[in-house]
Amino acid sequence: MSCRTRWSDLSDTQKFAFGFLGAIELVLLIAALADIRRRPAEQINGSKGMWTALSFIEFFGPIAYFLVGRRTPPALPR
Repeated sequence: MSCRTRWSDLSDTQKFAFGFLGAIELVLLIAALADIRRRPAEQINGSKGMWTALSFIEFFGPIAYFLVGRRTPPALPR
């Protein structure tokens, strides 16, 4: 007996949830990778290579980059 669930066994709501969460993950990954590429190395905590690799960890990698990986640029004088 197999406990594996097939895609065809899922309800429409479950299929939508998987698709929606997959789309969010893809958007987070693309945004993190684009930010890493554009941002100067001095404005990143750690190396760009490390954050690029960590960004591929589902959900947690890109979120960790946005919360911890970016340094706040100095405030502009008024």
